[in-house]
Parts: sequence; structure tokens; C-alpha cells
Amino acid sequence: MRPGSILSWNLNDGFCDGLVRGYQLGLLSRTDYDNLCQCERLDDMKLHLQSTDYGDFLANEPSPLHTSTIHEKCTLKMVEQFNYLRANCVKPLSKFLDYITYGYMIDNVVLLITGTLHQRDPAELKAKCHPLGIFRAMESIPIGQNVSELYNTVLVDTPLAPYIQGCLSESELDEMNIELIRNTLYKAYIEDFDRYCTQVLGGVTGEVMHELLQFESDRRSINITLNSIGTELTKDDRTKLFPIIGELYPEGTLALANAENEDQVQNAVSYHPVFKRLFQSIDEFDEDKSLEDSFFEYEVQLNMKSFDRQMGYGAFYSYFKLKEQEVRNIVWIAECIIQRQTDKIDQYIPLFR
Repeated sequence: MRPGSILSWNLNDGFCDGLVRGYQLGLLSRTDYDNLCQCERLDDMKLHLQSTDYGDFLANEPSPLHTSTIHEKCTLKMVEQFNYLRANCVKPLSKFLDYITYGYMIDNVVLLITGTLHQRDPAELKAKCHPLGIFRAMESIPIGQNVSELYNTVLVDTPLAPYIQGCLSESELDEMNIELIRNTLYKAYIEDFDRYCTQVLGGVTGEVMHELLQFESDRRSINITLNSIGTELTKDDRTKLFPIIGELYPEGTLALANAENEDQVQNAVSYHPVFKRLFQSIDEFDEDKSLEDSFFEYEVQLNMKSFDRQMGYGAFYSYFKLKEQEVRNIVWIAECIIQRQTDKIDQYIPLFR
């Protein structure tokens, strides 16, 4: 039975759905952000965060605090919530949550490949990996392993194996640019995740997730184009990196493949009202605002909408996207406090309506 059925939702997914909606209500409020922006030291931030859902997560950290410590502990708080949900759910929600971790696995795999090419110690690399992207085979990576051995003994045993085998050969791992590897894997992952949500799960989950993954697909296509302008990446290679599930596909992605400067990129997506507005917002309203900031703001709006739908898994995906943004906001405020940049401290991405 597909998720979203009135007959089975409360029995199978009701507890976890209640948890994630409770977690969402525990995100920092406008008042919390106002109070954090008034802090003069990181220890002041620590005291205020103790009164939120973060609790005493920094209680054992000595002064002076560092932003890296705050980032690490905030991330571990998110991981703790994810693991609790994962431990208390049943299929197909468990499979859906596993899909969420694949994006973190891709970042970890790229980190491992980069480190292996530079002969870095695997223990050092594993310490830098995102906790949600840890996979069992990482524990057995020997020192001095080359990329070919890494592919044959580790990567092919991960959930990413179908993406790796379908888009990369082991000979390419030495030759391809690391970012090309990341974008190739993400393209395969996003398309597969969308297929799972729309064709296997369907219903409210398929509708909500398709919209979210369409935006992620289009955002990646735009960023790939902007980052590849002036590089040796050919138009054909650029096209191969574009996911094919976005609203810009195929007309917009074809125009992006041929774009040679930022103005042409903007013109390529100007027919789409959302992206036209996002590009215009960075020109008209705030000179310090970047296109990535506009993307984050719109992504927050989409993720907040997920909680308006009932009996679907979109809220689980959206919560952790919102939590990631909250962590970025906290780190931004902490960095501004450390660097005495109080005039920019309020340039975080708001998560409240």
C-alpha cells in the first residue's frame, strides 16, 4: 500500500510524522534570531541557544568557543534527530529517508576521491565527512590506496554504485575534474530520487517531492552554467551534467548550454517567472545579496509549503533542508560576531513566514 492512505498512515507513519512536525515547530523563531543578533560574544550565543530546542548541546565545550565547534555540534543535533526518525520508521519511509542520505554520501565520496588522489590519510578524510553520509565500507579504507582500488573495493559496495557504474568508469576517476564527478553523480541521484517519489510512492509525496526536486534540478543547471563559463568544459559536456526533470528542461537547459556569459544565463531563464524574479531580486533590492541567497530564500518557501500537505513524506525532506539552512544561519551570525561585522549580521536567510 502506498504512503498517504487513510487506512494505514497513522499505523505506519503517524508517529514519525508527528515527530517531524514537532521538530519543525522547534526551529528558531524570529525572536530567537533577533536575540542572537544582539549577542556580543559566542558565549552569549551559547546561553541563548540553551533556551531553545538545542538545549545544552554546547555545555561541555570550553571557552572560548569557535564557529567550527558550533557548526559541528549543530550538525550533530540534526543527525541525532534524523537517526531517531530512521530508527522508528518502517518501509517505505525508511527507504525514503535513506534516499535523503545519498546526497551526503556523494559529497563524502568526492571528498574521499580528492583525498586519495592527494595521498591523504583515510582517517583524516573520514573525520571531515558528513555524519549522514557515512557508509560501512569507509571503515575499511587502507592508507595509500589509489583511486582504482577505491572504486573496486569501496565505492561499488555503496548505495551509490548504480550512479557510479551508470555514469563513470574507474579510468575516468583520475582524469575527470572532481566537480564533474560530483555533478554527474548528483544528476543521476536527483533523477533516481524523483523516479522513486513519483512512480513508486506517488500521491502527495510524489507531488511535493517532484516540485522540490525540480527546483533543485534547475538550480544545479544554472549554477553549473555560471561556474563553467570561461572554463574548458564544452557545451556538450555541460549539457550532460544537467538533470532532465526540471522545469527548464529542455528549452531552458538548451539555452543554458549555449550561454557564454552571465547576461546570457539570465536571458536563458527569463521566460520562467520564478527564475526571472530571482535574478531580478539581486539587481534591484540589495547589492550584497547573491543569486545563491535568492535560491536559498525560494527553497525555504518551498520547504515551508511542504508542511501544509498531509499524509506525505515531503515534510521529512523539507525539515532537514530547513534545519541545514538554520545551521548556516547560526554559523553566519557567529562569524559576524567573531569578525565584528555587525552591519551584516542580519543577512541570514529567514525561516519564518
